[in-house]
Amino acid sequence: MKKFKDMIKHYNLTTTKNRKRVGIIVLFLTILLFLLFTIRFSYILITGKVAGTDLSEKTKDLYEVHETLEAKRGSIFDKDGNVLVEDSSAFSLYAILDKNYTDLEGKKLYVQEKDWTAIADIFEKYVKIDKNMTLKQLKPSVNDEGEPVTTVEFGTNGKNLDFETKRTIQEALDKQKISGIYFREEKKRAYQVGNFASYFIGYAQEDDKGNEQGVMGIEEAYNDQLSGKNGSRSYEKNSALGDVKPGSVKEKKRVNGSDVYTTLDSNLQFYLEELLDDAAQKYRPEHITATLMEAKTGNILATSQRPTFALDTKKGLDDPNTARWSNILVEDIYEPGSTMKSMMVASAIEENKFNETEQFTSGSIKVDDTTINDWNNGVGEGNMTFRQGLAWSSNVGMVTLQERMPDLWQEYLKKFGFGKSTNFGLAGEAAGEIQNKTTVDRAMTSYGQGISVTHLQMLQAYTAIANGGKMLKPNIISKVVSENGEETAVEPEVVGTPISSETAGKVLDYMKDVTVDPKYGMGKEYAIEGLNVSAKTGTAEFFENGTYQTQEYLHSVVTITPTENPKYIFYMTLKRPVLDGVSANTIISDVSNKLVERAMVARD
Repeated sequence: MKKFKDMIKHYNLTTTKNRKRVGIIVLFLTILLFLLFTIRFSYILITGKVAGTDLSEKTKDLYEVHETLEAKRGSIFDKDGNVLVEDSSAFSLYAILDKNYTDLEGKKLYVQEKDWTAIADIFEKYVKIDKNMTLKQLKPSVNDEGEPVTTVEFGTNGKNLDFETKRTIQEALDKQKISGIYFREEKKRAYQVGNFASYFIGYAQEDDKGNEQGVMGIEEAYNDQLSGKNGSRSYEKNSALGDVKPGSVKEKKRVNGSDVYTTLDSNLQFYLEELLDDAAQKYRPEHITATLMEAKTGNILATSQRPTFALDTKKGLDDPNTARWSNILVEDIYEPGSTMKSMMVASAIEENKFNETEQFTSGSIKVDDTTINDWNNGVGEGNMTFRQGLAWSSNVGMVTLQERMPDLWQEYLKKFGFGKSTNFGLAGEAAGEIQNKTTVDRAMTSYGQGISVTHLQMLQAYTAIANGGKMLKPNIISKVVSENGEETAVEPEVVGTPISSETAGKVLDYMKDVTVDPKYGMGKEYAIEGLNVSAKTGTAEFFENGTYQTQEYLHSVVTITPTENPKYIFYMTLKRPVLDGVSANTIISDVSNKLVERAMVARD
């Protein structure tokens, strides 16, 4: 103790002096902290930054509001202005289970257990949601992290509800004073119900950024016009009151997408879909294509294929065994067979190589070291005129004409538009190919083998015969109308004049023999009472797995009605049908005749 007192005495560590020293230290530290704070505060005031973060930007984040003004995607219409595709609102059901979800007065806004059964009954009645599923969703549960699930949805049936369904469910809930069930509004692309030129119309879906993009058909080809441009709005909030600061609003107006009007006739389109459904169900072909076109304009009034898919539900695209992701009418190429013979005859007439009364011997013909037979295994039908040869569909007759103009025929194939795209406007259009390396190849093209074409190319070529020699580009768009009403019309486009009007008239007359000649006509099924119909049938073996498939055919027909003043061209192909004793002509004519008759009646 004495040593401790001596130490205090030595250092003069009295209580008073200690307090004074502590006070000095605290004062010094306070001044230092104040100086540091002053320097830091001054730095912030001068630079406006904290830890590299711009305070003015943070202030903007707090008090500035930025909104995207989403553009409405344009609609798609038929030729009469009936809506085929449009943007609309859809609603999805969801339930809140969080018991803390109440209003300021304590009113329960969550689903209560006493209402579970009633909710399940309502959902089952109006949207066909299984009762057990609803009850399972409403029972308390936890997520993968072990946290209580506070919001639940109700599967596919609980989504994409229209306004009327939403209203009906809400009324049922209100009537029983049920809380906790809500609707989430979403933008929906609404399509014509069922099959409806599905591959030509196409569909749109959201990309990774949430923007709608066309996937196929018109939705894809006209995506830029349909999409429009989003706008924006920004403004500052008054920090004290939370309202908009005067003069701070900046707005860039949105531009809604343009509307696209097609040439499709809804009545004829629905009827064609019905007819093709029936044919596909009865005869189970690998595929069907069919199109009805206006002869004088090239406008497509109805078109479809099988297999297909429903526009509104996409049913048909979800089965990997039957789904077809390509537009057969545009993207597929095939050997057309005897429907090419009309072009062969037209070319020969144009070059004065054809005499309708001149005879040839049908059956078979030798080309180099290859024998080409007529369709009845080379038996033929004896001597016949070249006109009769067209009606009877003689390969020998066509090869004989081709040999009179081998180089010219190759030029006419190009004049008729084969070997190049029609530039129809949809993605993936094929160009086809003309096999002309050997004499046999060139001979085969005269009767539609050794040449690959598209459905659209065949339609385009036949417009020259139906339209006085003028060949028209196939078209499915009539006009595009912008938001401000500016119209861009699509007029009929002449893409060539491969033959004269006189030649076209003769070929039409010869094609009428197909339906009326009692001996040589091979398409009497296509005759329509009260109308003169020009037609050309086709039966082609198709090249597959490195060889021609014998006894398996692509059947086809082209009809032009009426002969004397063509209004409509109909073209249909049928691949690998199960015939069961029924002729391909019977199957195809059941579609073509009914559709053409309805079109003629509607026109009158």
